[in-house]
Amino acid sequence: MTKDERNHYDRIAQHGCIACIVLGHGYSPTEIHHIRTGAGAGRKSHWSLAIGLCPNHHRLGGSGVAIHAGVKSFEETVGMNEVELLNKQLEMMNES
Repeated sequence: MTKDERNHYDRIAQHGCIACIVLGHGYSPTEIHHIRTGAGAGRKSHWSLAIGLCPNHHRLGGSGVAIHAGVKSFEETVGMNEVELLNKQLEMMNES
């Protein structure tokens, strides 16, 4: 992992789960989720295209909660797609 990548992930973690923020749940510790939009099948996107999600929104929650349980149902619940969440997160990171 490069220094830039580590710094970027640290900044994501400082802001917390972007899904929790959008849903009004406040800060939750994060895991790094690489958005799938634009990535090839079975490939991870570039480190700069990652969002912070809590374990529940990332992998532990069921359908409609965790992005890995179903992207479409996750996006319907949160009201934003991965790219919109990424843009929102980057806005917040640039403001701080």
